[in-house]
Amino acid sequence: MMAKKAFKSESKRLLELMINSIYTHKEIFLRELISNASDATDKLYYRTLSDENLSFSKDDFYIRIDADKEKRTLTITDTGIGMTKEELEENLGTIAKSGSLKFKTENEKIEDVDIIGQFGVGFYSAFMVADRVTVTSRALDADSAYCWEAEDTEGYTVTPAEKDAVGTEIVLYLKENTEDENYDEFLDEYRLRAIVKKYSDYIHYPILMEVTKYRPKEDNKEETEEYKEVETLNSMIPIWKKAKSELDEATYNSFYKDKFFDFEDPLATIHTSAEGLTSYTALLYIPAHAPYDFYTKDFEKGLQLYANGVMIMEKCGELLPECFRFVKGLVDSADLSLNISREILQHDRQLKSIASHLQKKIKAELTSMLKNDREKYEKFYQNFSRQIKFGVYDNFGRDKDLLSDLLMYYSSDEKKMVTLSEYVSRMKEDQKYIYYACGESIEKIEKLPQTELVADKGCEILYFTDEVDEFAIQMLAEFEGKTFKSVSAGDLDIETEDEKKENEKKKEENKDLFLFMTDALSEKVKEVRASSRLKSHPVCLTSDGALSLEMEKVLNAMPNDQKVKAERILEINVNHPIFEKLTALLSGDKDKLKQYAGVLYDCALLIEGLPIEDPVAYTNAICELMK
Repeated sequence: MMAKKAFKSESKRLLELMINSIYTHKEIFLRELISNASDATDKLYYRTLSDENLSFSKDDFYIRIDADKEKRTLTITDTGIGMTKEELEENLGTIAKSGSLKFKTENEKIEDVDIIGQFGVGFYSAFMVADRVTVTSRALDADSAYCWEAEDTEGYTVTPAEKDAVGTEIVLYLKENTEDENYDEFLDEYRLRAIVKKYSDYIHYPILMEVTKYRPKEDNKEETEEYKEVETLNSMIPIWKKAKSELDEATYNSFYKDKFFDFEDPLATIHTSAEGLTSYTALLYIPAHAPYDFYTKDFEKGLQLYANGVMIMEKCGELLPECFRFVKGLVDSADLSLNISREILQHDRQLKSIASHLQKKIKAELTSMLKNDREKYEKFYQNFSRQIKFGVYDNFGRDKDLLSDLLMYYSSDEKKMVTLSEYVSRMKEDQKYIYYACGESIEKIEKLPQTELVADKGCEILYFTDEVDEFAIQMLAEFEGKTFKSVSAGDLDIETEDEKKENEKKKEENKDLFLFMTDALSEKVKEVRASSRLKSHPVCLTSDGALSLEMEKVLNAMPNDQKVKAERILEINVNHPIFEKLTALLSGDKDKLKQYAGVLYDCALLIEGLPIEDPVAYTNAICELMK
């Protein structure tokens, strides 16, 4: 028996580490072996370009997978350039020795050299699922073949072998099943087909496998019989590497629905590429609807990441900013600096460069949709507006300039969704602010007493119905030089000078009444004052400071023990009949005036959708006043 040769590495531990720790999923072994087979086939193909004595046709190049359930072996065969005895020892006996990297370095001048492997360790992933591996190879121009074999991490043997054709055959003798691991799954044709489809669908040589099929029996058409047929498992040519002129909308949409398991066509497709320090091609889609888990912690953003058509990451989150996390698609690059498992990028700057370019492309597509297909954009916005708004607010407004012109809100004047730019274009000449009102729905906002003065002045109001709206707008602060102001803000700054003087006069004339009511409401309100915004309604609540009433509701609804409270102002309409009653009670019945103050405050709370502290006391007070 031939003595084993020790692996040429610093320690046996290094190989054990590669087998047990480097790869995230065991199924990766098949991707690595197919990639190596593709590399070997590439090398022979490039030899045919420069050697006229070599007569290979396109049909001569393929990769084949064979599973034998009885022997529990999985065989990967390629028709590539093969390896000599010396190359077997050099490439497989030396950990991290890459024949592909050497070939790529030596052939830099050849156009379209597309070698997948770089590190020379992918082969050892086979030992994650196999306890014995044989590699039988016959090199181009060689008269004989050799077999490399290893059963453990102690060493390997290289012996003469029989092989008629040029190429390499790798046989994996699978490990026995355990309680935790089912190695038989890698003998199942449906599982193998799925792995090839997931990782190696775009290897540009046919990946063949004998599969089971069924057909009607000749003597009884109602029954079926089983037969075997060799089938090509991969599609070979990535759609994103085709010229845009070769593709139509139906092709893009079909690929999207098959690849990303959607039942509906996307709203938009972005097919782009870039050349430079990091060259890549990207195929992105903007979905027509949000996934069911989109606004949950379980949703994982990211694009599929390919290196030369081989998928290395299912979800690369670094390629998408959080504000565009709804985008689906993929990126393929030959220039990525990968670690030895080809699952992690070595240089973040490459990802950042790609991500920056994609962000601009996505923004440009949405801007174009908004401008040229308003109906489609509004459908997009209906599904993903909260994400855009959150993007304005997130990271201390880092992306607010990127996203501000994508925002839309319902308009009190237009009775439809409008952009901030459209609002500003219609502002009155002397209007200082972009006015907005917050509420649970458009219908409820339209009934708010606080909107009366702004509407009476002929100013358009934007309706905020999402919880994140006001937080986003406060972070945005201004748009095209115009600042935002809530109709519930303490000072609307919309009155004329005469109106301001009249309001100050009423405030001064009734200061004793307002002071009494403020004291009567104790710590419930900061102040009771005459209202300049109310026209027909008797009372309303407004707020001073950065924290609005709507923000108070949102923050207090969060699952924590910290409760916040806005600085509440109770405003009284001095032109309403109820005000005459209040002034009369100040000199006649202060106990009843105190009761009125409490009722009016609770009425204002109800208008705002805020809870009444003591509903029983409120109803009793109403009944008492009715007597």
